[in-house]
Amino acid sequence: MYGSFGLFIDGSWSGRPVGASTEITDPGNNEVLGVVPAASVDDTNAAIAAADRALRGWKHMAAWTRADLIHRIADTMVSRTAEAANRITLETGKPLTQATREWGLALDQFRWCAEEARRVYGRIVESRVPGGRFEITHEPVGVVAAFTAWNFPAFLIARKVAPALAAGCTVIVRPSAEVPGVAMIVFDCMREAGIPAGVVNLVTGPTADTYRPIMASATVRKVSLTGSTQVGQQMIRDSAETVKRVSMELGGNAPMLVFEDADLEKTLDLAVPTKYANSGQVCVTPDRFYVHESLHDKFVDGFARRASALKLGHGLKPESQMGPLINRRRLTAIEGIVEDARSKGGRIVAGGKRPAELNTGFFFEPTVIADLPDDALALAEENFGPIAAITPFRDREEAYIRANASEMGLSAYVFTRDADRAREAVSVLSAGMVGVNSFALAAAEAPFGGIKASGMGREGGLEGILDYSNVKLAQVVT
Repeated sequence: MYGSFGLFIDGSWSGRPVGASTEITDPGNNEVLGVVPAASVDDTNAAIAAADRALRGWKHMAAWTRADLIHRIADTMVSRTAEAANRITLETGKPLTQATREWGLALDQFRWCAEEARRVYGRIVESRVPGGRFEITHEPVGVVAAFTAWNFPAFLIARKVAPALAAGCTVIVRPSAEVPGVAMIVFDCMREAGIPAGVVNLVTGPTADTYRPIMASATVRKVSLTGSTQVGQQMIRDSAETVKRVSMELGGNAPMLVFEDADLEKTLDLAVPTKYANSGQVCVTPDRFYVHESLHDKFVDGFARRASALKLGHGLKPESQMGPLINRRRLTAIEGIVEDARSKGGRIVAGGKRPAELNTGFFFEPTVIADLPDDALALAEENFGPIAAITPFRDREEAYIRANASEMGLSAYVFTRDADRAREAVSVLSAGMVGVNSFALAAAEAPFGGIKASGMGREGGLEGILDYSNVKLAQVVT
C-alpha cells in the first residue's frame, strides 16, 4: 500500500519512492510490509513552502467553513475504519480491537475540534482610558510542525493536526519511522475530505533531511512533539535559534496508589488490561504500583493471575489480547529491566521472559515483579513495556513521597472509596493528570499533558486549540 501514497506535499501524493527508502516490518512476525520513500532536504523544504503559501487562505477562512471541512475528515475516517485498524495492527503489533478503538479516538479529535473551531472566543476588558476598551483575540500561530511517536500512530497525529487546523494553522507532520502507513491513511482521509492544497503535509525520512530543515526554518513557528524526554530536551534547545513555540508530551513513569479501602477486585479488573494494553508501551500507563500493606499480597496474587491468563499473539488473530513489543531494541531493553530487578532482589511473580511458542516476533510475557527497592529500574524509570512493579506502603505520607520522587510528572492514579482522600491525593500528587478510580484521561474534550520532565503544553480540550494560537491585544478608543 505504501507505493500508492508516499510523501504528501502541497495536496499531492508523490507515489512510489524514487530515491532513498525505508523498509517497514511487522513486529508480530518480523516480516517486511513494504518500503516507504525517505524525504530529501528539498522535499522537506517544499513542504514548508507549501504550508506557508496555504497559511493565508486557511487562517482567513471563515471558522464555520473550516469546521465543516474538519468534520468531513472525520466522516471519511469512519468509512475507512477497517483498513486503518488493520494497518495500525500490522505496523504497531497491537491487537485489532485496540487498533479499532484508537482509530475511533482519532476521529473523535477531528469531531471535537471541528465544533470548537466555531467558538474560539476572545474577550473585552474595560480600559481605564475614557472611551477605551481592550480587545483580546486569538490568532493562529502560523506554520506548525508535528512529530509523532509510533505507539498511537493515528491518535497522536489527530491530536496535533485537528487543533492546529481548528486554530487556523497549516501543518507539516513527520511521523515515527515505524508507522508511516497509518499516517498515510490519515492524510488520504484529509485529501479526500477536500482540505486545500498545502494546509497539511506529510514527510518521512531521516533526521538530517526532515527534522533539521524544519527546526532551522524561521517559517515554522511552532513544533509539537510526542516522544521521549531526551528528544524533547534536544528539540527545545534547537527551537531556541528561531524562537519557536513548543508543545512537549514526553515520557512518563506513572505511580498508582491503592489505599486500604479500595475495591480490590474492581481495581484489578481495571488495572491489568490497562497496564498491558499495547504491551505496556503507553506513556500514561501505570508503571509503579504502591499498594497499602493490608492489600499488598492479595493485589500481587490477583494481578499475577490475571496477567498470566492474557493471550499473547499476532494482533490480527481474534483471540490475541496482547501483541509484541515494537522492535528488538525495546525487547532487549525490557529484558534488561527484568534482569536488573532480579539482581536487586525482585521477585518475578509472573512472566519475566520471552514466550517460547512465539519466537518470530518481539513478544515478551506480561510480567509482575514484587519486593523491589525504589532504585530498581522497574520503579525508578519509565519501563515502557509489559512490566508491573508492585511495592507496599504503610501510610499515605510515605506513598505520596515515593510517588512524587520521580522527575516525571505526566499522570498518576489513585484508587480509594474515601472522597476526602481522593481530593487530597489529587492536590498532593505532582502530575499533570490524576485519575481517581479511573484510567480514562485521554479524551478529545479534556486537556492532556504533563509537568516537570514529562513536558509542557496541552493537547485536547479548548486548551489544546489555544496552544496553537497567539494572543493579540488591541487598545481601542472611540
